[in-house]
Amino acid sequence: MPVDLEKFAKHLRANVRPNFGNGKCGEFVRKALQAGGAKIPQPYPATGKEYGPILLMLGFHKITVDDPDKFSFIRGDVMVMESYKLNGAGHVAGYDGQKWISDFIQRDFWAGKDYRNARPQYAVYRY
Repeated sequence: MPVDLEKFAKHLRANVRPNFGNGKCGEFVRKALQAGGAKIPQPYPATGKEYGPILLMLGFHKITVDDPDKFSFIRGDVMVMESYKLNGAGHVAGYDGQKWISDFIQRDFWAGKDYRNARPQYAVYRY
């Protein structure tokens, strides 16, 4: 079943938490994908960094993003960030056409100051 990226983005915006999230990025992005029509089998990925295979299964493909601070993302793009020293779970977020959103609205591509400083490996997926 195709993923409706407008419904995905709308769900992200409608369910965002104020300030920073509480480690629920995977749950929030999964529910937004499901709101867009995605069929995601259980068990769901336990951490944000585990979402790459699910996105590929849904028909997303990995795109090359050499510098996320200068790249022009489009609505529906999803980023999966690897773990780093201070966060073993990694991160996942969706782009609503203006902002990166998971369980909170990010200031930029990086999910907070610690991610911005560490700059762990990441992948960006496009539908």
